[in-house]
Amino acid sequence: MSSLPHDQSHDDHTHDHGHHHDGVEAAVAPAAYTHPNPHHEAHDHDHDHDHDHPHDHDHAPDHGQGHDHHHSLWERIASALHIPGYGHEHASLTSEQAFFNTNLGIRTVWIALAILLITSVLQIVVVVFSRSVALLGDTAHNIVDGLNSVPLLIAFYLARRVATRRYNYGYGRAEDVAGIFIILSIFVSAYFIFAESIARFINPQPLSHLGWLAVAAIIGFLGNEGVAIMQIRVGKKIGSAAMIADGLHARTDGLTSLAVLFAAAGAAFGYPILDPIIGLLIGAVILFIGWDATRRMWYRLMDAIEPEYLDKAEAIVRKHRLVCELYRVRMRWLGHRLRASVNVGVDAHLTTAQSHLIAEELRHDLFHAFPNLAEVMIHVEPWQPLEKSHRLTLHHEPPPQTLVNGR
Repeated sequence: MSSLPHDQSHDDHTHDHGHHHDGVEAAVAPAAYTHPNPHHEAHDHDHDHDHDHPHDHDHAPDHGQGHDHHHSLWERIASALHIPGYGHEHASLTSEQAFFNTNLGIRTVWIALAILLITSVLQIVVVVFSRSVALLGDTAHNIVDGLNSVPLLIAFYLARRVATRRYNYGYGRAEDVAGIFIILSIFVSAYFIFAESIARFINPQPLSHLGWLAVAAIIGFLGNEGVAIMQIRVGKKIGSAAMIADGLHARTDGLTSLAVLFAAAGAAFGYPILDPIIGLLIGAVILFIGWDATRRMWYRLMDAIEPEYLDKAEAIVRKHRLVCELYRVRMRWLGHRLRASVNVGVDAHLTTAQSHLIAEELRHDLFHAFPNLAEVMIHVEPWQPLEKSHRLTLHHEPPPQTLVNGR
């Protein structure tokens, strides 16, 4: 009944209607109106709203961050330095959330690339002083892996483009496609460390420049782990599975550097066999990290959604007193934005305008409950037995099943 994207429609109407369910009921039914849905008898929706003052509610978007201001010393320093994921920056309106999240993603990737560039330069300086060919190869590997963030950066820039007639859902899926390349690079890193470790089992080679090797390893670990923490934190904040995967990939590079550190320590204490053993163990850890990242991207590419999101959306729809029946809620991610569709049944005697007003109220509530929601389509139909209301389309698809206990 109402299907305009959030970015195109939600800004255009004022928030005066807010949660004015009492006002809608006055326009929909006489005073003796009895709600046909017995499930609503347990809900008390007597709102003490002062309708002389439009929209007194505080609808600041809930980012799910839990505003607990007891921060650690590092979090305070990171916030002061405006490191992404640590500040208290919020979009001023829900309608600005898409632009805000996309820009935050772009800024995070650029900062990650800068940190990895500085890390690589410091490692190159160590290579120059140590003249270690092995260390040069590890540094080159880290530089190549750092470039894997470029597809994600391109995807975020594409996400800012306006939808076209060919790409009429926009370019958000590019972010998920970039995640595939990131996943592949994680398993390439695992292959690299497994191959090196097995080769050193078969043909052990003495390590030289142990001090420099340890310094380069510490630099590589700290730089990559710092990027990993930042990207995973921001990825969870904006709902980007691809950015979380990129952060996990940075963590694998940090673990690779950590393997070099253990190898140097083993050689220094006369146990060079520790080098390939630690390498195999870290390779196994990287495989588990790769599996976690693969699972996240599989969910996104298969349009899976977190069950708690559905539970929350269903609870919001059921709270509306004029919704007689909730038939179905569907949600999916497109990049870091959500799309949703809702099927509800209302009193069959309502006019089209009255049904549309109910749909708009539901859209309003859902947009404020889910800051990442880009579009929600509300299908309103007359509340009556399903075999009657879906007689025309029953042979095309099964009718929506009434949800019981949110399942």
